Amino acid sequence: MLDKFFKITENKSTLKTEVIAGITTFMTMVYILAVNPSILSATGMDKGAVFTATALSAVVATLVMAIVAKLPFALAPGMGLNAFFAFTVVLGMGYSWQFALTAVFLEGIVFILLTIFNIRELIVNSIPMNLKHAVSVGIGLFIAFIGLKSTGLIVDNPATLVTLGDMKSPSVLVGLAGVIITGFFLIKKVKGAILLGILSATILGLFTGVTTIPEDFQLLSLPPSISPIFFQFDFSQIFTLDMLVVLFTFLFVDMFDTVGTLIGVSSKSDMLDKDGKIPSVKQALFADSIGTFIGAILGTSTVTTYVESAAGVAEGGRTGMTALTTAAMFAMALFFGGVFMIIPPAATASALIIVGLFMISPIQKINLDDFTEAIPAFFTIIMMPLTYSIAEGIVFGMLSYVFLKLIAGKHKEIKPIMYVIVVLFLIKFYI
Repeated sequence: MLDKFFKITENKSTLKTEVIAGITTFMTMVYILAVNPSILSATGMDKGAVFTATALSAVVATLVMAIVAKLPFALAPGMGLNAFFAFTVVLGMGYSWQFALTAVFLEGIVFILLTIFNIRELIVNSIPMNLKHAVSVGIGLFIAFIGLKSTGLIVDNPATLVTLGDMKSPSVLVGLAGVIITGFFLIKKVKGAILLGILSATILGLFTGVTTIPEDFQLLSLPPSISPIFFQFDFSQIFTLDMLVVLFTFLFVDMFDTVGTLIGVSSKSDMLDKDGKIPSVKQALFADSIGTFIGAILGTSTVTTYVESAAGVAEGGRTGMTALTTAAMFAMALFFGGVFMIIPPAATASALIIVGLFMISPIQKINLDDFTEAIPAFFTIIMMPLTYSIAEGIVFGMLSYVFLKLIAGKHKEIKPIMYVIVVLFLIKFYI
């Protein structure tokens, strides 16, 4: 039944592969269950309630992706967007967390409308094929950079921005060991190589102090109530300029983070059709919209498609069965949160580094001989890791694409919607 519904065999996959892929995706993004409550609680929100809201919103949104879009992508409250919610809107601008939740709620409504009227799909389809491949490469470098930073192999440096970390650090050694172990399993063509690498690194971490089991560890526990943050909106200031600015920022970042992730992972997994379109893209964007809408009601920041989905795709996930498995894992985490929380960042980092390698393969498909194509592709690739943002990479890629095509007299290659997008980008930067 599952095979027929998700067309697993038709997509040249197996149920076992899809389940392993779903678990792998979950293992690389489970950190959000610890990080999101930590960030949002800085606003005064109940930390336990945010944990439950984070898991529930991930379950709902990923189920929609699995059942409606039937694609192997997972969703959860997005990093970066949660920081903007807490540190800019609430702690910086001085608004209540209820105000910020209201902005997220309105964002969800706007996204649902944009999806219904195919505007978001139009934007996705307007991005040229070369840039779509570049997005995949840029995401590969971006998530590898995140992985290297999580292990401590790369650290901040005031003079050079980043530098090599302490090679004697247990976290660095565990992360690098995870990469080597994963590489060994890949060489031997062992199914579930990335997942096995994460588990192996976690076990190694027990002997080095990187993996820690807290004294109050509980194998099974009931999830905290979401009542302190459920449906807590403040509609008294929805027509203010500040609300408009906050709403626009949420919309912009979420729009292009999600678009970038869908395009990048689809390009890597050869899921794009001959016209460069993502299958069921409208349904995928609908999952993102519903996730944000429901997430705001539950009491969490913007829900978005996770770039860590690439880990599951790298394991062979090709259908909604992968997403269904990830959703089931998030549901389990509500009751077994302590188990998943002991997985150290260094263990999941090894997976992200390897997946970064997988994601850069579409660079072979980029036309590097035509500079009106090569320069925008390069901007897209390089700006993602350097700005720590998928959205900003797309912005610089599309801006340079339009300007270079116009200068070269190739305006016929520019789709009309791209002019509108470029104007919005310029408004974002200069107004």
